[in-house]
Amino acid sequence: FLHPKPLPFFGNMFLFREGFFGFHTDLIQTYGRVCGYYIGRRPVVVVADPDMLRQIMVKDFSTFPNRMAIRTATKPVSDCLLMLRNERWKRVRGILTPSFSAAKMKEMGPLINTATATLLTNLNGNAESGKSFDIHSCFGSFTMDVIASVAFGTQVDSQKDPNDPFVHHAQKFFSFSFFTPLMILFIAFPFVIPLARILPNKRRDEMNNFFINCIQKIIRQRDEQPVEERRRDFLQLMLDTRSSKEGVSLEHFDVVNHADELAPTHTHPENDRDAHESSNTRSVQTQKRMMTEDEIVGQAFVFFLAGYETSSNTLAFSCYLLALHPECQSRLQAEVDCFFTRYDLPDYTNVQELKYLDMVISESLRLYPPGFRFARDVDNDCMVNGQFIPKGATLEIPAGFLHYDPEYWPEPKKFNPERFTAEAKASRHPFVYLPFGAGPRSCVGMRLAQLEIKIALVHVFRRFNIVACTETKVPLELKSHTTLGPKDGIYVKITKREF
Repeated sequence: FLHPKPLPFFGNMFLFREGFFGFHTDLIQTYGRVCGYYIGRRPVVVVADPDMLRQIMVKDFSTFPNRMAIRTATKPVSDCLLMLRNERWKRVRGILTPSFSAAKMKEMGPLINTATATLLTNLNGNAESGKSFDIHSCFGSFTMDVIASVAFGTQVDSQKDPNDPFVHHAQKFFSFSFFTPLMILFIAFPFVIPLARILPNKRRDEMNNFFINCIQKIIRQRDEQPVEERRRDFLQLMLDTRSSKEGVSLEHFDVVNHADELAPTHTHPENDRDAHESSNTRSVQTQKRMMTEDEIVGQAFVFFLAGYETSSNTLAFSCYLLALHPECQSRLQAEVDCFFTRYDLPDYTNVQELKYLDMVISESLRLYPPGFRFARDVDNDCMVNGQFIPKGATLEIPAGFLHYDPEYWPEPKKFNPERFTAEAKASRHPFVYLPFGAGPRSCVGMRLAQLEIKIALVHVFRRFNIVACTETKVPLELKSHTTLGPKDGIYVKITKREF
């Protein structure tokens, strides 16, 4: 495959100094739909062909089951689902998938509605001041509160109290920068990475220990509480899996295609056989299925890694696009007003009725997909659709490029929610729109993310109008080293709706 000329030790890393979003487009337009580049000495094969992607992510999943290994990761990050590989990933994903089912999502609605109340108070203050403000940072506080509540069983108000220790440590975690001299050193000379993991790193260790202790403390408290008093949140769902034999197998992991909804969430075949085996083998098999405490801490952490910036960016981008397209905003408000004639509060079941809201969010995720690139490791030499891919390479899926591909999206830069009517979706190649990935390794938290975003937007547009002002940047400047987000916030004004 074709690629730009790499530098010794560094590869092509200086080409994406400004981020990956534009880099992918330039690369694919210059070198074709299957092309590559080097991160240090590691070859990265970029695949922008939707048929090949179906092969890689779904049909040949067993050949590419792992995300790109991040060798600098330490506990608790190294125990989280994003980082797990092969059988250990399969075991934890099998235990976790039922926790994200539609039935379990219904229990999360009240927690999200509670966090939204604080968000509305904040937005109200901005409406009264009449000044422009950064709506992205408002949503950052909101998603932080939701994560603290659903994953860590902790009520925080990061909007009112940014010095809360939970908020302080979480922000530290996200202030990580890709282009530090240390990261450049790791990319050029990967053999020093194992050293970095064992060398003392005060900032990292303090942050990791804070969250590990925080969760361990809550686990102890929960175990001492009577069952009916335990708070119903994700941490509790994960703790409940310790004594449950519920789990699903690989073919039910694809949340994007709702394969998990068809899953019998009972025991695995191995446990069906064990009815006539002795009770000790049964207990061994139950233990094999359980998550360790380290793994539970790791999964709580995945909410941060996968749910903080992604959800707050999507909320902010959606509001930005609706501020620039007031006619779409009015149509959404009409749908929301009609919704509130039928219901008092949004919940997992009733938000599914909001079809236009769903179209708006889908189109926002097309234009600004937070997870705009993801990767799979290549463990053995292989062929995909006649294309040779060498062992040791990383396959990269440029979702951001595909979302703007004029072959599938006429006028790709234009915001048009009508692209997501049922008819339009059915007529399009499914692998040109990948905001949550695809296949068994797709985003396990997709339903939770959609629920959080929908509940927040329903409340916001019920009460407010979001208005573009002189500080609103068109086009937006983006940063794209890790997730895709606004470079310097998103400034808008907000007014109260007249009823």
